[in-house]
Amino acid sequence: MAFSDPGKGRIIEQGEGLVRVTLAEACKAGDILGYSSGWKRALATTGTAVQGRLVAGEAGASGDVITAYRRAVISGYSGGTAGNAVYVAEGTDNGQVTETQPTTTGDCDTLIGYMASATVAALEPGSRTDSTA
Repeated sequence: MAFSDPGKGRIIEQGEGLVRVTLAEACKAGDILGYSSGWKRALATTGTAVQGRLVAGEAGASGDVITAYRRAVISGYSGGTAGNAVYVAEGTDNGQVTETQPTTTGDCDTLIGYMASATVAALEPGSRTDSTA
């Protein structure tokens, strides 16, 4: 079974680094957020890239103030492989994660966490230096 991020996660544990942020677009709990003229769902795609910095702790609409975390353990994925690295997704999967490292020149390929099991990821999106392929 291929890895799948359904776009809706459930935070099962959060680490230190709780912050409150004002959203510039809607998000769901477990989405990876980055800053680009406001807090938005992260995306690895060149030209529209938004580096992942935080994990949304709750859903919210544009303009809402929500809780976000520097570190969190998220469940709700399927088909993951324990120990595999996790990256911000490309294409139109804003806020989602993938086990496939982006390889297009200019895409964000920053490692943001690891799969703990087929359904759970340990994420810390702002912990590494940004990089591009």
